[in-house]
Amino acid sequence: MNTNSKSKFEFPLGYCEFHKDKTFNFQLNRWHSMGYARFEDMKEVAQKINSFEEWKVEMLGLAQVATSENRLMNAAYYFRAAEFFTTRKDPDKEYLYNKFIECFYKAFQDEKIESFEVPYNDTFIPAKRIQPENMEIKGTIVLHGGFDSFIEEFFSLMKTFSDSGYEVIAFEGPGQGAARKKYGLAFDHEWEKPTKAVLDHFNLEDVTLLGISMGGWLCLRAAAFDSRIKRVIAHSVSFDVNQYTNVIGQRIAHLFFTRFRNFTNNAMLKKAKKNMMYSWFVSNLTYITDKEVPIDGFDVLLQLNEENLHPDLVKQDVLVLTGKKDHMIPLKMHDMQIKALTGAKSVTGRVFTTEEHAQNHCQVGNIGLVISVMMEWIAKKS
Repeated sequence: MNTNSKSKFEFPLGYCEFHKDKTFNFQLNRWHSMGYARFEDMKEVAQKINSFEEWKVEMLGLAQVATSENRLMNAAYYFRAAEFFTTRKDPDKEYLYNKFIECFYKAFQDEKIESFEVPYNDTFIPAKRIQPENMEIKGTIVLHGGFDSFIEEFFSLMKTFSDSGYEVIAFEGPGQGAARKKYGLAFDHEWEKPTKAVLDHFNLEDVTLLGISMGGWLCLRAAAFDSRIKRVIAHSVSFDVNQYTNVIGQRIAHLFFTRFRNFTNNAMLKKAKKNMMYSWFVSNLTYITDKEVPIDGFDVLLQLNEENLHPDLVKQDVLVLTGKKDHMIPLKMHDMQIKALTGAKSVTGRVFTTEEHAQNHCQVGNIGLVISVMMEWIAKKS
């Protein structure tokens, strides 16, 4: 794609085996599948990464080379990739974020991306809007990510929707992107609050709300409390994080979280010293929730449950999209979520398979297919 002209994204087909570690492999596939990273770059760098430290160094190297070659879109997302696995104590975390944003807006300077500060709790939440050009607007899609996402990560989706005739407004809520980094807003599961602020600010009355990754839980929570949302797309759905374990595991976890908090917190800290992935997850969790110790961060995470979701209050048309082999979210969540939406106007479920190259989290591997499914459903329900 020539980033010096109007952007039209092509989404590569296939979930590639870049790396033997499934977490690293997913991240490499994510940037490639979304249309932001070159295949040869992801393949090359995968051979050099075995730790978070190496990930940061190698991704930063890719970003610097891409910058020197004026491949600013590649550079932007390589800076984002480098930032992704940094911890809250890493002095480069803010620098890498700022470089991502700088390169992003240089890469897409010819695009009509409107930026807004939406008033929220005596501060602001960031929002971006893209409107279709030279065509009638079919409707409005309001889009947000999950636990730790940035608006700019979804630009290829936003642009594709806009090119098809939709006004697209994307926002970062508490805990996400600049809402956390620049405005200090810690994660809050009551997602109807930032969603209301956005709908109020843009005076919207009939929207499709699209939540991506953990945003699949958040968008349903928002829909339960705001009738201006007419259609809801849960692009991956967690339903209830307490269901990630079996019933016995849940009971034991509840006991330790309520009666043995110091012991449990110390156990988390010890595990973090031994397990690289767990260490990053805990650091990321405490940063997003603005907590000092792991167990307090987990308290916030565990609020993403069925009781707080209020699925019985969701009255809209709902589309639930799931990867059959999602390495992050158990497949059982799909049916549990659909069955819980007892008051919805309609519920459509779609499980994507390996044969479709869309079996993983958020259909990384075939983004073009999932966008087509979304747009066909929106058109049918509008």
